[in-house]
Order: sequence, then C-alpha cells, then structure tokens
Amino acid sequence: MSVSTQTTVTNTSNATSTTAAGQSIKANRLHALPPFLFNEIDNKKRAAIAAGKDVINLGVGDPDRPTPAFVIEAMNEAMREPANHQYPDCWGTARFLNAAAEFMQKRFGVTVDPKKNILATIGGKDGIAHLPLGLLNPGDGAIVCTPAYPVYASATILAGGLVHRIETSPEDHWLPRFDRGSSATALRTAAPMSKLLWLNFPGNPTGATCDEKFYQQALAFASEHALTVASDLAYSEIYLDNNPRSIVSLFNAPGADIKTTRAIEFHSLSKTFNMTGWRIGFAVGHEDVINALRQVKDNYDSGVFNAIQTAGAVALERFNDPALAQMRSEYAKRAKIVVDALTSIGCDATMPRAGIFVWARCPIDSATGQRMNSWRLAEKLIDEAAVVTVPGAGFGQHCTDWFRVSLTRQTDRLEEAMRRLASLKF
Repeated sequence: MSVSTQTTVTNTSNATSTTAAGQSIKANRLHALPPFLFNEIDNKKRAAIAAGKDVINLGVGDPDRPTPAFVIEAMNEAMREPANHQYPDCWGTARFLNAAAEFMQKRFGVTVDPKKNILATIGGKDGIAHLPLGLLNPGDGAIVCTPAYPVYASATILAGGLVHRIETSPEDHWLPRFDRGSSATALRTAAPMSKLLWLNFPGNPTGATCDEKFYQQALAFASEHALTVASDLAYSEIYLDNNPRSIVSLFNAPGADIKTTRAIEFHSLSKTFNMTGWRIGFAVGHEDVINALRQVKDNYDSGVFNAIQTAGAVALERFNDPALAQMRSEYAKRAKIVVDALTSIGCDATMPRAGIFVWARCPIDSATGQRMNSWRLAEKLIDEAAVVTVPGAGFGQHCTDWFRVSLTRQTDRLEEAMRRLASLKF
C-alpha cells in the first residue's frame, strides 16, 4: 500500500479543441482530470448498440425498479401547488430538512438541528463535488482511500487541490487502517499535507462496510491532524446483513459532539428510493462545514425544486417501508446469482455486505496464466457477450485486475448476462 499524489499539472497533449493560435480552449484544470470513467464505458456501450447487439448494461448503478408509488403520489400533489413553481429554498424547505433530521434520529439515534446541521443537495454527487471548493485552497490536499468513486478526486482537482491516494486491500476488507500496516503509514505521511479525508462505507465499488470503532479511529485521526472528514453514505439503506452505521452518530459519543466534531456526511435518495433522476439528497454535519458547502452552493445553484423536496420528505418519513425491505431482498438474490456465476468462471468474488455492486477479481487469462487486465476484460465482455461492466482500474491504479458488476438490472437479464459470460473462453 502506498500514498500517491495527483497534482494539477497541465497536460496539453490530449487537447482536442484549440484556438486559432493553436492553444487549447480548455482551462488547465480540465487537463488534470482523467477521463470520467463512466463516459469511457458509455462510448463502448453505444458502439455495441449501434452495431445491433442486445446489450446488457451492468455498468452504472441506475436502479431498474420504479420509484415507490407513495413518493410519486406526493410529487404529483406537490407539483400542483403554485407556490412550488417559484424559486426553491436553496438550503432546503422546512419540511424536507425536518424529515432529514427525523430520519437521522430514527435511523441512527443522533439529534441534529435541521436549521444548522442539514443542507438539501441536488443528489449526493452535487454536495460531494462542491465540498472541496468550500474547504480547500489551491495546493491543499485531500486524502482519498482507493478504490474509490472518482468524484472525490476530480472534485479536489477542480478546486485546485492535490489528491493523496491511500491504497486499501482485500486483506483489510478494503478499509484504510489508522492503527497499523502500510495504509496507516501512508495516512500519516499524507495527513500533514491535507485538510480533507474522504470515506465511503458501504463502499463503491467494493461493498465494504465498517463499524463504529472504525469511525472512532477516523475521527481521532482527523482531530489529531486537523482534518475534516467527509463521509459518503449513499448506500446506507441497501444492506444485506447488518445495518451500516453513520459517522454522525458518533457526535453523541463521549468526547465528541456536533459542535466540535468536524465531519460531514452525504445522504442520497437516489438508490434507496430508486430516485436517481429526481436529484435529491442532503448533507448533515458540523455547522461550520455545512455553512462552507452552503456558501458554495449559494453561488452555484438555486436549490432543489420544492415539489421534489416534498416528495423527498415523504420518502425519508417512510424509510422503513416494507417496499424497501423487499428491494434489499431482491438485491441479495441478484448478488448471489452474480457471485456464483463469476466464481464458476474463475473470478474471485464474494457476496457484498451492502450496496448495489459486486466487486470481483478478473479471471485468469489462459494465454498468460495471470489475472486479466480489467480494461481488456471489459472490452472482451462487450465485444463477445454484449455485457457492460466497469474496469477496476478506473477506481484505483492498484485495481487493474478487478472489475465491478452492477445489480441494478432485472433479475432475468442478470441471469442472461451470467449465462453469456459462462460461454466465453478466457
């Protein structure tokens, strides 16, 4: 395991658009970004569809199931309220913020002030992408534990920051270790150069989860090094065994409270309630961190449509609806289908503990006797089976022989995809 730093050095060799003088029209910060992972996969998917193939997309995690009827009904009614047709309350309506606070109390046992500690966001990605602009000065560092959702790094780069990547491993269950081993050494090397620590458990792409002891260690480490902790909890309600915990719940722990613990947590209604296209979520945490994000968003957007906030409030109020338990059961069924099939073709795959993905190690390449490269595997699966997956290399440089499979396709389509993979020779 190691720590690697990504700088904002300009790379004009890949510029595709230039001015009359031959200079790139793009800002330097865009040249520091790697190609967005899902765009690369989408290009390959579109080419396969254009060729007339019956493509099964197991790439991006966009739920196949409809938004619950009770959410749609609330939206239908709210859209007919003339007051909701005006500019929204960009920090969040009282109804939505109160529902979010109530959700935090009932689900995680933590009391927060909806006026001070919660902010409505246009989906989880919105808050995540804007946070570094509110916390980092140019040259400040952010710690990203890989494999990781690419936006933690790209948002840091766009804010002029430096990305310090900490590699995690399957031996440590894809968790960074603050107390031992090479990841602890790498964390202590990166911490003095950083102001922000990103965490994501249940994790994308790994499905890894953590317990409260882990969060205690993370907060202690952050306090020692004057770091703000940002936790992405998008998959808190999609679990296959124990309920995932919240770092905000530790605000009530001995020695910590919401006034002194510098942390922020991002929640999304996208996956929990099959509302990816609705674009609504919320951030909860330390008042100063919330205010920094709020000030950025005041200058970037005008908030979430009030009718969507009303529907979102209804969703949060019914987070323990039986429909969600049934959805979790279906994801567990799908995960077993995928894990069994991938194991049968020589992949190293285990059941995720939470989330909507299976994270697996590539099969052995018979020509080399080594694990296949994940980009080569992705191309093979699209070309020969019309099945889209996501290469692990896009989540971390040390994951070139891992790949991600989404569980958000109909069960019969997942079974068909696995049958196609079983027919291939590797």
